Amino acid sequence: MSQAVGSTALAYARVWHEVNVANQVLGRVSPEIAKLLMGKHKPIFDPAADCGDYVVVTNAARVRVTGTKAQQKLYRYHTGHPGGLREVPFKDMITKKPTEVIRHAVSGMLPKNRLRDDRMARLLIFPGKDHPYKKNIAKSFVSKTAYRPVIGPDAAADPSLRV
Repeated sequence: MSQAVGSTALAYARVWHEVNVANQVLGRVSPEIAKLLMGKHKPIFDPAADCGDYVVVTNAARVRVTGTKAQQKLYRYHTGHPGGLREVPFKDMITKKPTEVIRHAVSGMLPKNRLRDDRMARLLIFPGKDHPYKKNIAKSFVSKTAYRPVIGPDAAADPSLRV
């Protein structure tokens, strides 16, 4: 009996996952996406090998943040010219480039090594629910931290308090 299960092509086969981030907290769902890209959910995980899967993120425009991050969080970049530091607030970034918000968060969760670019290339982000990879999707990922609105006893009496 062979013990080489981990090095077979079947073990390293890439699965396509779909993650719907509508009404999910950015800081909670981005580590889950990073784990799928790295392959940490597989028993053959090796930090030096690229054994992760493809991840298709949908509804990126509907991701949410907690607290006052919607007003205070800034995305910084530099143009390359002297004095060229630019700051874009989260509320502007989520309306103009919602895919870059997810990409920036997931990129920060991945290890900073030579495999990072290959892993980020397997991350496909779409602002809405439509995408061209529906035939490839093998698993639909449901986060353990999915947002579920809480309806208390006051909300049952007053319909304006319902989420």
